[in-house]
Amino acid sequence: MILIGFFYAEQCSVENSTRRHPLQQETPQETEVPTRVELCKADQVAAGTALRVEAAGLTVAVFNVDGQFYVTDDACTHGPGSLSEGYIDGDVVECNFHNGQFDIRTGEVVSPPCMIPVKTYPTVVEGGAVFIEVD
Repeated sequence: MILIGFFYAEQCSVENSTRRHPLQQETPQETEVPTRVELCKADQVAAGTALRVEAAGLTVAVFNVDGQFYVTDDACTHGPGSLSEGYIDGDVVECNFHNGQFDIRTGEVVSPPCMIPVKTYPTVVEGGAVFIEVD
């Protein structure tokens, strides 16, 4: 009988520790606000080319695909290749190290040996400058 009472007390204390008092207000969830980072001037990246940029602790590749700008991490996900130094064919970039290919617009792998997509960033061109949003 004593053991049951002890078990019940333990169970109640665990349940009560996760419940909120009815008058206690919920604390609002903190949401991360994206930070806008200026990378370069749009005219620094000719159509069909890429530019390596280091900003805000990131090393990224800025691509100009038919006048639309896209930004990915510069490092290939397979090896030490630099995507900004890769071969660009339309909206595909081929890594200069092992020749793996990525879709510039989505970061998805197009051709092995790469298997992991490259990170992409929301990109905006405003006032002649290229910006990304980072969390």
